[in-house]
Amino acid sequence: MGKIIFYEDRNFQGRSYECMSDCPDMSSYLSRCHSCRVESGCFMVYDRPNFMGNQYFMRRGEYADYMSMMGMSGGIRSCRMIPMYRGQFRMRIYERENFGGQMYELMDDCDSIMDRYRMSDCQSCHVMDGHWLMYEQAHYRGRMMYLRPGEYRSFREMGMSGMRFMSMRRIMDMC
Repeated sequence: MGKIIFYEDRNFQGRSYECMSDCPDMSSYLSRCHSCRVESGCFMVYDRPNFMGNQYFMRRGEYADYMSMMGMSGGIRSCRMIPMYRGQFRMRIYERENFGGQMYELMDDCDSIMDRYRMSDCQSCHVMDGHWLMYEQAHYRGRMMYLRPGEYRSFREMGMSGMRFMSMRRIMDMC
C-alpha cells in the first residue's frame, strides 16, 4: 500500500493531507500544495482534477519544493496510486488513432520509437500487461503520461493533443 503526504507550503510546512489511494480532486483537502513526501509506493500527480493535465511520476522520497523543481505552476490537483506489479510487460503501440497504421509490440523499455521502429508518431496503444510511462521525447524526456492496462484509442481525445510520444518505459519500481 502506498502513502503520500501533501503539504500546503514548501519544506513540508502548513496543513497536510495524507493519501493512500486515488484522489480525483484535492481541493477539498488543501487550497494549495507546494511540497510532498512519498513514504511508500509510487504515485502519478496531476496539475488538474480528475487525473488530467500534466503528469509527474513520484517515487519514495521528499520533494520540499517540487513546484519549481518540476515546473508545475498550478500545483497538484489530483493523484493516482500506481499498484505494485511483478508480472510480464506487454504493450502494442500504433502509428495512428483507433489502432491504425504501423503496429509494434513492446515487452521492454524503448528509448526511441524512431530509432527502433522508424516510427515518427504514436497516437494510440493497447496495454495488455503492466504499467507504463510514455514520454513526448526520446530518451525518456519531456512530458509524460501514465498508462495502466487498457485500450487507449486516441491520445488527442484524452487531452494530449499536440503531444507526440517518442519513448516508453515500464514502471518497475517497488511501487
